[in-house]
Amino acid sequence: MRAAMTGAATGIGAITAQKLKARGYEVVAFDISEPADVDQWVRVDMSDPDAIRQAADQVSGSFDCLINNAGLPPRAGLEKTILAVNFLGLVQMTNALVPMLVEGGSIVNTASRAGAAWRENIDEVKALMALSGPADLDAFIESRRINHIRAYNLSKEAVIVWSMAQTERMIAARLRMNTVSPAAVSTGILGDFSAAFGEKMARNVARVGRAGLPAEIADVIVFLASAESHWIRGCDLTIDGGMAALATTDQLGL
Repeated sequence: MRAAMTGAATGIGAITAQKLKARGYEVVAFDISEPADVDQWVRVDMSDPDAIRQAADQVSGSFDCLINNAGLPPRAGLEKTILAVNFLGLVQMTNALVPMLVEGGSIVNTASRAGAAWRENIDEVKALMALSGPADLDAFIESRRINHIRAYNLSKEAVIVWSMAQTERMIAARLRMNTVSPAAVSTGILGDFSAAFGEKMARNVARVGRAGLPAEIADVIVFLASAESHWIRGCDLTIDGGMAALATTDQLGL
């Protein structure tokens, strides 16, 4: 078995790579930093379309799964890079590697609980999806007054919507694509999320008892990447210890 993976150097990605290796996968990692515990590292800047094309050209053979995990947290001043890496780069890398996936192959995209409001923001999501590439982002960000928090949320909303929209294409190609949406995971970038979402995140974590662990997210990613989940298509799996359920029941007054 062979897995292609972006964002394998740290956090959820590093644990996912370890778990894939333990299952017998050969792991080919695309990352700007060198990961441990992988069979091949292809250096790539996921914000750069030319770099993505060159990286995809450096690999050959077939893959049983593609895991798109590369992403940036909500950091001030990185609005363009967040949208470029978290969404536009994900789409480009996926399209470059889809021809290399075996029949029955799986694509797993890391979204976020922060993308849950995609229905309310669908017009802006569609506008982002319609951009031709990173060169269009400066004008897009300025015209919509997008800050780093909105850039992050929008990028994850777009990952969820785009992934669902690929379902028919994936079925025709005998592939499948799903997303996972973690919330408040204990990784090195948890502080970025705490700074961005503040009291709301702290309250949610307190209500469920703790932040999630990278291994808990990785377990679901590995499951979705495997043949064991072959009948799950076009789904977004929220992995948040119950935060979404609590928010929903609060709204319903239950």
